[in-house]
Parts: sequence; C-alpha cells; structure tokens
Amino acid sequence: MSAATHTDAAWRQLHDAASAPYQKAGQFTYHFARGKLGRDPVFRGLVERGLIGADRRRVVDIGCGQGLFASLLSSMAAMQANGHWPAGWAATPPVADYTGIELMPRDVARAESSIGHLQPTPRFVCADMCKAALPASDLVVILDVLHYVDLDAQEGVLRRVRDALAPGSGRMLLRVGDAASRRGFAISQWVDRTVTRIRGHKVSPTWGRTLQDWIALLQRLGFTVQSIPMSKGTPFANVLLVADRKP
Repeated sequence: MSAATHTDAAWRQLHDAASAPYQKAGQFTYHFARGKLGRDPVFRGLVERGLIGADRRRVVDIGCGQGLFASLLSSMAAMQANGHWPAGWAATPPVADYTGIELMPRDVARAESSIGHLQPTPRFVCADMCKAALPASDLVVILDVLHYVDLDAQEGVLRRVRDALAPGSGRMLLRVGDAASRRGFAISQWVDRTVTRIRGHKVSPTWGRTLQDWIALLQRLGFTVQSIPMSKGTPFANVLLVADRKP
C-alpha cells in the first residue's frame, strides 16, 4: 500500500469516527457533520500539516457550531491510542481540554446532544465571541466567523485571543476570506449566507479584509504569521493563517 493510499484510508476512518456521534441528533445534524468534515479542506489540512501539536492541550474553538473540531480531536486521540495513526502525521493531543464558544443556541444544543458524552467532557458556552471570557489556552481555532463582526470588533476578539494564549507557544488557527480575490470572496460569502439560512439562523452583515491587511493586523498584535491557501477543491478565496504568539 502506498503512503498516499494509507493516509487516504486513515482519513476515511477518522472522518467516519468523528461524524458518527452526530447520528443521535438526527439526520440533518449527522449529514451536516459528514459533509462539512468531508468536503471542507481545512480539517484534513490541519491534520496532515501537523498544525495542531501534541502539547497544545488547552483548546478554545470560537464559533464552534455543533462541535466538529471537538469530535475530531477525540477521534484523533482514539486513533493514536489504538495504533492506527499514520507515521507521516504529527501527533495531536492525547487528551484535550476543549472549550467551544458558539452564539447560536441550536448549535450548542446539537453539540451537547451529540458529543457531550465524550471524555474528557467538552465544554460548550453559548455566548457572543466579542464578550465571552476566554480561558488560558494553548490553541485557539477560529474558522470562518470573524467576518460576522465589524473591523473594530474583529481586532477586539484578536486582542483577547492573544492575551489568552500562552506566550511563546500559543497558536491561533484563523481561517478568513481574502477580500482582494473579489470573485472567490463573493462566492464564499454567498454560500455562507445560504448555509446560515439552512441552519435556521438569521443572516448578518459581513466585514472582510484583504489577506495583507489580516497579516498586518496580526503582526501588529504580536503574532508571527504564516498563510496557507485553504480552498482546494472549492471556488472560494479562503486562507488559513497560522498565528503564533511571540514570547
């Protein structure tokens, strides 16, 4: 078996394991989990690029939705414990202290009913990311949610994330749309609004920045930044920013 075939099989196993708990919350929740984990390149990208880190155990997931990243963390830990982890993949936390912050009560309810049984128990907080208390963290994940608040509020969230992260080792994984790519950014915003409606939520205005503006802001706030295109297989203009807090 080639290395690529082996990792493809491992990802399918991980995808199935992380999706399975959502069956208990109904078909919509389950199929949304399978579709999002399977079609969005960011989840497999985080794993295969080794961006999480085995020592980053205190995890905060802002805009966590129904807790997909928590389920993925738990499934990765089980896969490593069972000896099925590909040799080419970097280790992830064997035990994660996970806090998810989500504005929408329906998504929090879906998360708790689906994966609230996991051990250690994930903690879900129904709150506005602009106001919610952020616990001391090793890893903060923010995927596709900062554009829901205005530019000043975005900076406020990022300042609070910086203060919560461990100096010198804390990392933020931030996915944003690059507003400089007008077509891709417009498509991503349209899809985002459509999915928001399907999930039964009110559609809010959005605020974007160019990639260079995002990087400049993070550097000004005291992060070193690496940008990784994260739209493979999609028409979007999404970029993952790996932002490490300086000592």
